[in-house]
Amino acid sequence: MQKIIDVNFGVYLLELKLEDNFLFSTGKFSGLKIPKGFYYYAGSAQKNLKQRVRRHLRKNKTIYWHIDHLTCGMKTKITSIYLLPGNDKSVECEIVRFLRDELLLTFPLAGFGNSDCRNCKSHLLFSKTKIDYNHFISRYQSTVRFIPSSNETF
Repeated sequence: MQKIIDVNFGVYLLELKLEDNFLFSTGKFSGLKIPKGFYYYAGSAQKNLKQRVRRHLRKNKTIYWHIDHLTCGMKTKITSIYLLPGNDKSVECEIVRFLRDELLLTFPLAGFGNSDCRNCKSHLLFSKTKIDYNHFISRYQSTVRFIPSSNETF
């Protein structure tokens, strides 16, 4: 098993590519449709960071978090994972503000993935095109970028 991070808590940013429009069929967003494109989801795990990210990579899982609806979609692919090990939960909101203010991403669904956050409209952001990861990494220099493939784990 490849060892990417030593610290098992921190913040992560999932980059998802939806190859087709996505219609939520259950839960809080049931009946809402979001367009194909790139989605960025900021999350954190204050313990078990590796296990949390591994779970997001699995297609077959019990729907627990809002993001599970998207990651289980057959036309959804996680194209990159940005890990910020050792950072506390507040960095989640900082990343959301950076994506919104600096990279001009938009919020497709208010209240998505941030039920425990009073500062952000959502922790899911949308872009028609993929962000330049160099902009993100130049801002968050301790970031580890992981590109999932079928034969690679961490």
